[in-house]
Amino acid sequence: DSCSHQCGELLSTCSCQVTCQSLRTCCPDYKEFCLHISPHSGSLMGGKDFEIENTAFNTSSRLKCRFKQKIETSGYVAKDGKAHCISPLLYETGFVPFEVSADDGLTFPYSGTWLSVHHSKVSDGEKSVLVNATKWEYYGTPNTEGNLSLTWKHEVLPATHINIEVWGYEEIGKSYSDNWLAIWKYLYTLAREAPNTGTFSFTPVPAKGNYSTLDFGILRITPSNYSDGQSNVPSVWSSEHALAWHLGEDFRNDPSAWATAKCLEWDRKEEKLPNFLEEIIDCPCTLAQARADTGRFHTDYGCDIEKGSVCTYHPGAVHCVRAIQASPQYAAGQQCCYDATGTQILTQDSTGGSTPDRGHDWGSPPFMKPPRIPGFSHWLYDVISFYYCCLWSDNCQFYMKHRPSSDCRKYRPPRAASAFGDPHFVTFDGLNFTFKGHGEYTFVESDLTFLRVQGRTQQARFPNGSEAQVTGLSAVAMQENNSDVIEVRYSEDLNIEVLLNQMVVNFSEQSWMDLKGLFLHSTVDQTITVMFSSGAGVEIRGSGGFLMLTVLLPEKFMNHTQGLFGVMNGNIEDEYTFKNKTTVSVHANPQQLFEFGADWAVENGTSLFTYDTEFLLNNFFFGEKHKSSFLPVFFPYEDPADPLVKDMILLCDSDPFCRFDVLTTRSLQVGNSTKLSHQNHKWLVENLKSVISCGWLDHPANGRKEGTNYLSGSAIHFICNQGYELTGSKERICQETGAWSGETPSC
Repeated sequence: DSCSHQCGELLSTCSCQVTCQSLRTCCPDYKEFCLHISPHSGSLMGGKDFEIENTAFNTSSRLKCRFKQKIETSGYVAKDGKAHCISPLLYETGFVPFEVSADDGLTFPYSGTWLSVHHSKVSDGEKSVLVNATKWEYYGTPNTEGNLSLTWKHEVLPATHINIEVWGYEEIGKSYSDNWLAIWKYLYTLAREAPNTGTFSFTPVPAKGNYSTLDFGILRITPSNYSDGQSNVPSVWSSEHALAWHLGEDFRNDPSAWATAKCLEWDRKEEKLPNFLEEIIDCPCTLAQARADTGRFHTDYGCDIEKGSVCTYHPGAVHCVRAIQASPQYAAGQQCCYDATGTQILTQDSTGGSTPDRGHDWGSPPFMKPPRIPGFSHWLYDVISFYYCCLWSDNCQFYMKHRPSSDCRKYRPPRAASAFGDPHFVTFDGLNFTFKGHGEYTFVESDLTFLRVQGRTQQARFPNGSEAQVTGLSAVAMQENNSDVIEVRYSEDLNIEVLLNQMVVNFSEQSWMDLKGLFLHSTVDQTITVMFSSGAGVEIRGSGGFLMLTVLLPEKFMNHTQGLFGVMNGNIEDEYTFKNKTTVSVHANPQQLFEFGADWAVENGTSLFTYDTEFLLNNFFFGEKHKSSFLPVFFPYEDPADPLVKDMILLCDSDPFCRFDVLTTRSLQVGNSTKLSHQNHKWLVENLKSVISCGWLDHPANGRKEGTNYLSGSAIHFICNQGYELTGSKERICQETGAWSGETPSC
């Protein structure tokens, strides 16, 4: 009954699963073999030292750490008896299993998981900083010369002296074939035996030999007792960057001519590659849509309205989003940028426009090979080429030819359904109802992608602590196809907990996680977003002791949903459909609705929830999935003499959900969070309304145009240059039909 080699398994007499601790069913040696580590995450570039917190090794143990059963790195036991491992260079992001050997690699009985993170998403303190990065990336172009310097946290490396190495990234083999491979390789050592003071300055010289042909790379700082380019040793990496500073004399003598030649060579290569533009998702038409469609689009960290809109690559933009999922065949990415009026900016009108990506910046599962390497594939196809054509030379038209903005003519917003308060439901088709069952229910399931979202409701409490005759949402669990299972719940001390395959997830180091079949994100104020690979999105936030849940489904789910959120088909008449496909009228009374809700109780065999406390086991696992003895208040009584009623009317105004919740829980706070949740849902639906786009219009030759908004109701004006006269329409208006009025003008 040992957890040696068995972490995550349920044995016949005891458990090696994460839930065993709260259930007190662990095997005696669970803590010895199932490892807890700190820190638990770091850059995919590797070289980070982490400590094994729960197992003591004797100092004579010869440690080896092995990741994914094949990548071995060195380990060591510190003077305090704590074991340490060094994380490896990986070509993927997400949770990676590792094992530890104490007998120099004969057996690996200890195991745990390491979270590999996109290099741009790790905290700045983990990387060495290129001081004045622009100077590094423009070094050798006019008016850029002198010294370059970098800084790092010297205490991260336990050494008095360090080496600084230059590494280059390349992808070799035939594009989009099985022999296409990604390689980070050591090039040369820039500085040897430099004191580890946390700062270094030098005057760059062109790299020797053929190293200067690599123009995209990274710096690595290691203790100087390791040999050059030795893999997976303690290290601090810089951010990846354009290596202008080490390019050869040919670049320094005429940077613009060198970059122009590179740009033209890239242009020729692009012509031969498959066209990925046809399979990427269209952009949302407005900033409001882009920020509301959280299942398919996420803020681009390079241009974020919530961080002051610092949009270096997109002048004129206030916010950009990226499509979360890479395109199906070519793993390409989409980016969409918007100006202060909320209108999409197109490259056809402005250099600040959004550009799609041959390589998705965040990479895409299963990673490992081009074009799916997180961050670096994107740099190679979409970023360094931008330096060639747009930054180091004046040939941006070549770049924009291959990376034009997508407009929004094919964009279809998702549908939203929400549950909040003592559960009030708004279905995908917009029907409102209240169902206050006590138990675990299917909110939505779909035969299209086997998406399941289940909710647990528990009895609400009055402010004095006694139980009220209503329930509220206390946990939500979800899965699609064979993805990881995510559960969001209130813990017993009313903190929000997120579980990944039954294990509590810690967001203290990373707010974004690439998981199996989904991405997971948590904001500072604990709004949890789950983005499934189908484009379905689930958003959950705590609000007044209950959870508020919103599910967003793309149009392809039409006629493919059932559960408490109804049948998504644009028709509210069939919202109350039972499992056996019978329906009750939309005018059903609360008791009939109660039967409809009870019909959607989940069963233990299909439940996605984690039962890791005695309370949950007794009440929800061994207890009824729908507590038939619990009868809620269907019609709360408004007593004019009740002092609460006056405050309630002031707070709730005409919101029926808010009034209901104040009366049944005797709490204005609960009523207020219900009112806010209801309001949030209405805003979301408003922001997701369809918008008609007529598509981009060009200016006439020998003339210009005024206006860059191509949505329904907007007008574009045309003016001819001096000495030319206009034929055709001087104003064209985008009509509801999606067509422009008038005729194409010419000068």
